[in-house]
Amino acid sequence: MTVFDGSNFSEWYERVQFSLGVLDLDLALIMDKPPEATDDSTPEQVEQSKAWARSKRLSLMFMRMTIANNIKTSLPQTEFASKFLKFVEERFKRADKSLAGTLMAELTTMKYGGQKEE
Repeated sequence: MTVFDGSNFSEWYERVQFSLGVLDLDLALIMDKPPEATDDSTPEQVEQSKAWARSKRLSLMFMRMTIANNIKTSLPQTEFASKFLKFVEERFKRADKSLAGTLMAELTTMKYGGQKEE
């Protein structure tokens, strides 16, 4: 799994989405929190609530495990996986685009010197 280092947001985001989907842990990212289970809840509602809570907990753990320690300490503690992912996206997506723009500008202005390196 790719470790997020602050400059590879797009790659990290894509791999997190894929990995959580394959592991069937993306429920907390793709749906809102279901109502709390009560005595009147159906077995399906109870199961959905448990599945969502498990997905939320494991998704947060997975995302935090794949973030470099120096970045992890600057991120807020949050209860919801979707909020955590949104915060990381808002904070680092611009940096990712900025780096891509800088690299593209550098590549387009490079000149070939005619020497073949061996």
